[in-house]
Amino acid sequence: MWSAWALTCLIGGGLALYAGWALQLSAHGMPLWLLVAGAPLIYCALILIFMTLYFAVAWIHRAERPPQARIGIGATLRLVANEYRALVGAAPRMILYKLLLHDPVPAPADAPVLLLHGVLCNAGQWAPFARGLAARNVHPIYTMSYGPPLASIDVFADQVAQKIDAILAETGAVDVVVVAHSMGGLVALAYCRKYGPEKIRRLISLATPYHGSMHAWFFHGACLTELRCKSAWLEELYRTPFEMPPVSSIWSWHDSMVAPQTSSRLDGAQNISLIGVGHNAILADPGAQSRVVALIRSEQALATTEASTSESLASVAQMPSARA
Repeated sequence: MWSAWALTCLIGGGLALYAGWALQLSAHGMPLWLLVAGAPLIYCALILIFMTLYFAVAWIHRAERPPQARIGIGATLRLVANEYRALVGAAPRMILYKLLLHDPVPAPADAPVLLLHGVLCNAGQWAPFARGLAARNVHPIYTMSYGPPLASIDVFADQVAQKIDAILAETGAVDVVVVAHSMGGLVALAYCRKYGPEKIRRLISLATPYHGSMHAWFFHGACLTELRCKSAWLEELYRTPFEMPPVSSIWSWHDSMVAPQTSSRLDGAQNISLIGVGHNAILADPGAQSRVVALIRSEQALATTEASTSESLASVAQMPSARA
């Protein structure tokens, strides 16, 4: 809710200022059609400037890449274009998230899927990804928006605990599969440290900066301070070992908002590296989606088998003993 309102106010205020300026120009003979076309062009130009800045930070603080992870000019252009496309559509998705995403009707299910978003975002960022999962017959899919946006990651973890309990109550499942983007992976770890991993069957993270990112130094707020490399929060998170569910970390050597990119590698996890994929574009990357779908299907199939076995054992235990 907070992110949607903030974006609405920001974009709405910008449009109001532009409209006032455009009316003055129109009164002096500027063609109205040109002024109307200028609004989306300015929006796209601002996104391009922002993207250029964080790509520059990612390049300056990049991890040393192995030879097989280096890409040419064509792949670099695709990397930038895909990231730009993802960013241009991000604001509308976050503003309209309540229209785009709805939790399923409560029904029995094994290993339902919960999607956790990244920093300064809300559930809207998952809209295309959730549609892709549904198209591949992956269900049920739940989303949530935690906040306020600049609160501590530990606050978000408490909200995730409430959501997981609600999902389990609605589905009768014993655990969930969590798919997390960016900071969402750290929210899941913070949840596990405080509440234990028993209710998470598997954590699948996409572009999570498990060891922080240099980008976080350019912003203020509790969660962003915690996302800085070698932050006190990260040091405390890993100081005392705690139980985690099986973790699959899907990350890119060319992540544009996690620097160094190897920050997404987590000890003890299944670390799956991609090449030529940006931080936000990873949610639309076919390779990343295919890996997520395969992992979810594997966990859901196993959960169904376990549930059937438990029911069979319970039925046998309840049968009266046969007479000699």
